[in-house]
Amino acid sequence: MLIALPLLAIPVVFYVLVVIFSVAGGSAAAGADAVLREALFTIPMASGAEWSVGIGDLIVLFALVLLFFELLKATSSRRVSIINHALSLILFVVCLAAFLLGRDFATSTFFLLTVMVMLDVLAGFIVTIISARKDFDIGAPVAG
Repeated sequence: MLIALPLLAIPVVFYVLVVIFSVAGGSAAAGADAVLREALFTIPMASGAEWSVGIGDLIVLFALVLLFFELLKATSSRRVSIINHALSLILFVVCLAAFLLGRDFATSTFFLLTVMVMLDVLAGFIVTIISARKDFDIGAPVAG
């Protein structure tokens, strides 16, 4: 039954934990966006520039990897995939509401997470519809 849970819930939970701990840590005045953009480390580039990587960047990177696996799961035609699609839709509604209504969720990082969840929902439903249409077309008698 764990396969039915959307993997993109994990980076959303990470984001919520970062917001909770940043508020509890006293950096609520700075806001979630400042905490997410704060450089964890920098990587020197061949051009001589410094690439600063923040916690928000790592959350988005992790979410992109999980989106790949969610898209692979969407191609499954098992019954549990329908539950996964429904839970992904619920996750999208929660993310959209949090983005629109929550002050600490109105960041580019959370917007990108919300878009990834939306893409997961769309891909899941589109793959399900296409595979159902193919199953229907195969079972239909040939007119002639």
